[in-house]
Amino acid sequence: MQPDPVIAIGGENLIDSVQSTSPAGDVLCTDNLGGSPYNVAVALARQGVAAHYLTPISTDSFGQLLAENLTREGVIIAAPRSNATTTQAIVTLEDGVPHYQFLRDNTAERAVTTNLIDTAMPKTASHLHVGSLAFAGGADADVWETAFHAAAQQGLTTSLDPNVRPSLVDDPDEFRARFRRLLSSATVVKLSDEDIGWIYPDLSIDNAMTRLREESQAALFALTKGPDGAELWATNGHVAQPNPKIDALVDTIGAGDTFMATLLAQLAARKQLSHGAIAGLEPAALSGLLKRCLYAACLNCAQSGCNPPTTAAIDGALAKETT
Repeated sequence: MQPDPVIAIGGENLIDSVQSTSPAGDVLCTDNLGGSPYNVAVALARQGVAAHYLTPISTDSFGQLLAENLTREGVIIAAPRSNATTTQAIVTLEDGVPHYQFLRDNTAERAVTTNLIDTAMPKTASHLHVGSLAFAGGADADVWETAFHAAAQQGLTTSLDPNVRPSLVDDPDEFRARFRRLLSSATVVKLSDEDIGWIYPDLSIDNAMTRLREESQAALFALTKGPDGAELWATNGHVAQPNPKIDALVDTIGAGDTFMATLLAQLAARKQLSHGAIAGLEPAALSGLLKRCLYAACLNCAQSGCNPPTTAAIDGALAKETT
């Protein structure tokens, strides 16, 4: 009997300090736990996946909240804690869409080394997901790139979500070059329309996706398009779908992370988390996979901050559509 997949996750953990305005005009600030890969780890655990988080978490008060939440959700904290401070993101919302300013110099999530990741990586890991600020630049980006290629060479499947934050990219040309290098080791690549527009600035979205697929040996590509739904490409087909209707949009924080986690969780649940199985997905299977990912992301958008749904909640939303 094939064992359940174990997914290792690498990349930032941080505090989203979300600034918003109340109906009375008062400025409100809420501190939320976050970071794209951190959110993916939580979303995976809520969908029953064995998730191991590889990035150091601070021992400060914010870090304690981050660590306690992972433990409560059932995520394994695989790396030792760090005495460096927690990264903070100042988030302002405009019509529910987040805009970010980051404070992350010399913080805990950047205190990674090749030896630390090698030690933290579970021996039973079958998949590595890395993304977002892990590749923004600096020595930590080099470490994560090395780890990503090493995982692929050791037979793990891998997933990559650049989740580009242009204001934090040290060198745009180097970031784009790094992204292209990572494509050689990626099994699943997920981007937003904003990501691909930034990575391939001289191309239309359609032409950029064609170029991306030509430059990569990945088995599956996902493109999220905000209010316009999402698309999936595999060797045997391409599907596109609009978003399902939701009662109310609160904000989009963590929507892409929920989508990414649901994609991996479903491949894991179907015992399809291998390059051959993913590449061989037919259009009908891709369509069902995409539909579930969109429902999960929209359920997240109906709540404040990143609050990914459970498997039962996604099942319930899908069942409601058919009644």
